[in-house]
Amino acid sequence: MTFSHDTEQALGTLVRLVNTLPAPGSQVDEMETLEDLDKFVHDREFSAVGQLTTADLEEVRSLRGMFAPVFTTGSDAEAAGLINGIIARGASTPKLTNHDGHPWHVHYSRDDASLASRITVECGIALAQVIASGERERLRRCEAPDCDDALIDLSRNRSKRYCDARTCGNRLHVAAYRERRKSAGD
Repeated sequence: MTFSHDTEQALGTLVRLVNTLPAPGSQVDEMETLEDLDKFVHDREFSAVGQLTTADLEEVRSLRGMFAPVFTTGSDAEAAGLINGIIARGASTPKLTNHDGHPWHVHYSRDDASLASRITVECGIALAQVIASGERERLRRCEAPDCDDALIDLSRNRSKRYCDARTCGNRLHVAAYRERRKSAGD
């Protein structure tokens, strides 16, 4: 299953947002300051975002705990309940747009809506599309034992296991290699 560009963009935004939460046993929050929020907005290529405020920061920070449980649900029905609750919090006004060189796609929220409302609606609808497509298993957590980051598996064969192959994946592969070498040397 391939998703549209805007759905994949929203899912990437969602994963990035959820992964700003402090990891279990950590105090590091990657969304503490307006500068952090500004970087997030820039990195995720949000269009038509005005001057960010501390209210924007607090609203966006509050979304993380609302979205995070979707990555660990046990059933489509449980995920759908969470997602429906999320979508209901935002105001949806779908419109077709083709901004910034992207092909025609649907924005589900108004450009003048708050950043938190836009994230709520856009990411909520993207999640709804994943569930409606029967692809909930693509929403998961990193399998590295020391990582709990959320990930969306957009690979064709649904084989993505780690949030980042260069860090978590490589670290585990190197450890397994060293263990094999150590065992072979005994």
